[in-house]
Amino acid sequence: MSARVGHIYRDNAFYADGTTGELKSKYFLVLASPRSGDIVARLLTSRYANQRPEAPPCFHGDPYAGFYLGVLGAPLGTKSWLDLRRMDDLDRWDFAKHEETGRLKEIMSLPTAQLRAAMECAAGADDTTRAQEKAILDSLAAL
Repeated sequence: MSARVGHIYRDNAFYADGTTGELKSKYFLVLASPRSGDIVARLLTSRYANQRPEAPPCFHGDPYAGFYLGVLGAPLGTKSWLDLRRMDDLDRWDFAKHEETGRLKEIMSLPTAQLRAAMECAAGADDTTRAQEKAILDSLAAL
């Protein structure tokens, strides 16, 4: 298996709760999955909805740069944004291993028009590295 551009995944053990140590899940969108190299993704968030703009969907300003995705449907039943803050690329080998063990699960895919807009927005974000930008734009051109 491999990471599929435009697909949202759930990582059931993305981080440990600081108080309890319990492993917590996070959702992320794959923006680029080059044949060689790491996977470019950004987290989804519903936090601070009252401080995040919905229109236009692409927002690069403070305090929370993001791309508004809307209510995507179960299990993402609240308004969601693509968080445009810095995120390290995902190791291709770890991704495959975690998908095989069930830690990562593909949830849904974005419609092509929305995905294109989200990719353009993420490529132009301040926290996107040049290498990530190139990978995202290459993936966008391949759609």
